[in-house]
Amino acid sequence: MNTTDFTEKRTRLLKEIQDEARQTRKWTGRAAFSDRVMKAIAGVPRDQFMSPDEVAFSYVNRPYSIGHGQTISQPYIVALMSDLLDIQPDHRILEVGTGCGYQTAVLASLAGRVYSLEIIPQLADGAARRLERLGFANVSLQVGDGGQGWADAAPFDGIMVTAAAPQMPACLPEQLAPGGRLVIPIGKAGGEQRLMLGVKDESGRLDIKPVLPVAFVPLVEG
Repeated sequence: MNTTDFTEKRTRLLKEIQDEARQTRKWTGRAAFSDRVMKAIAGVPRDQFMSPDEVAFSYVNRPYSIGHGQTISQPYIVALMSDLLDIQPDHRILEVGTGCGYQTAVLASLAGRVYSLEIIPQLADGAARRLERLGFANVSLQVGDGGQGWADAAPFDGIMVTAAAPQMPACLPEQLAPGGRLVIPIGKAGGEQRLMLGVKDESGRLDIKPVLPVAFVPLVEG
């Protein structure tokens, strides 16, 4: 498939994301995502993060398997979660669950520095190679238990968890800076899940609210 085909498909995908943002406004409170987020989605070549067997579907608005029981997230969800963090160019972001590195690349396009944790070594290795090849030099990637966070690099301006946890990992709010934002799907695998947004106030209290019903693979913890 040539670049022209991907360009057309990418353009169509961006419109689908914009349409879905309007359709889900009653849950998310956001009828559109920021120009910075949409530019990041447009600029990250999702085809570089897909398995060879599914690269033709790179710009279809749905998740796909990347092996090891994990998936590359639906582009709309990637855009939504990125937008909810309100990322600024100087922000330091923790990502729990690198996977193939697609969401990592979108975050790296928005933030000053991204710290990403992946518990499956094979996925971490593949993501590191892709991100390096594509020139994302502002990513620190480590193999480790995302449920424990990355204490040595804390505090973070934003934290994103890309797999569903049955409950909020206790250490993550502690690693969030005052004024920081945390996005995480909460719920059982195969059961009811909700995307949650937490905002930490200056006193250290995390105000958390549901955003949207979702379906994520379970968070793998050590």
